[in-house]
Amino acid sequence: MNCIFGLRKSEFHFMHDISQYQDFFLSYLKNQNITKEPKNLYEPIEYILGLGGKRMRPVLTLMAAEVFDTNYKIALPAAMAVEVFHNFSLVHDDIMDDAPLRRGKETVHEKWNLNTGILSGDAMLILAYQYFEQYEPTVFRDLAKLFSKTALEVCEGQQWDVDFEIRSDVTIPEYLKMIEYKTAVLVAAAMKMGAIVAKTSEKEADLIYNFGLNLGLAFQLQDDYLDAFGDPKTFGKQVGGDIIENKKTYLYLKAMEFSATEKAAELQKLFSERLEDNTDKIEIAKVIFNESGASEATQKAIETYTFKAFETLEKMAINAQKKNILKAFGENLMGRKV
Repeated sequence: MNCIFGLRKSEFHFMHDISQYQDFFLSYLKNQNITKEPKNLYEPIEYILGLGGKRMRPVLTLMAAEVFDTNYKIALPAAMAVEVFHNFSLVHDDIMDDAPLRRGKETVHEKWNLNTGILSGDAMLILAYQYFEQYEPTVFRDLAKLFSKTALEVCEGQQWDVDFEIRSDVTIPEYLKMIEYKTAVLVAAAMKMGAIVAKTSEKEADLIYNFGLNLGLAFQLQDDYLDAFGDPKTFGKQVGGDIIENKKTYLYLKAMEFSATEKAAELQKLFSERLEDNTDKIEIAKVIFNESGASEATQKAIETYTFKAFETLEKMAINAQKKNILKAFGENLMGRKV
């Protein structure tokens, strides 16, 4: 019988709701003693981890463990590793994008400085790995193996993202591969880690990974959409940031595909400029996104990937109630505003 942290696997068959998982994770996070000397290395870590956010990835790890009849508490260190890694990638992303805000607050490199942002980010990557040390050797090995593969893919996705900024020939399949690596693989890995901790079969672990992967693609496309059309009050990031940075998002690529030659040329010119004041640039791009049908196509793609995730769910050997909980999570994600 599986018995880690004094909890017996077979005793747990119920599941909690999303807000409960968020609370469980937050109280675990608050009990982590991260700040030590030198303060300038550890305080930025505590700062970024304390900035809030939906904690979607660690919640998925906890949820996946309970999908496979294992108490969420056993999955807490793995969930923490996922959250620390995710925030490490945000610290470095913000440096690369020269972003002033993260979740409505100053980014780490703005609040401290560039060098501190780089170094604190590096420390977070190591810190994430340390959380796996709380598991027995076979579970540790499987978690670390998945984590290494995922971390490398995230770096590959990030590099593609950077490369695409200066390319004018990015295709939709290339873009989808980039967001799969940059965003979706971590969502998928977060779920699979819950499955690994629960010691479920390889088949079930792979199915929940695929569920997470499709959900992650839908999530990133939704993020692209909200970056242009989100409400600044709820979005927490600078609305129009992708337009300012000339990011070839799904919206942009679809607008290029659907627009007449003249409009496409106007959009392409717009996305080759770096301006001091981007107010007009953002508005013009949004009009083209809407008029070309790119906005609608993006929302359709979000739906397609969400339903793909739901199809994977049907193949899983879990009860209907658990399938419904995972489905509700996907539907919630599809309708998010933040």
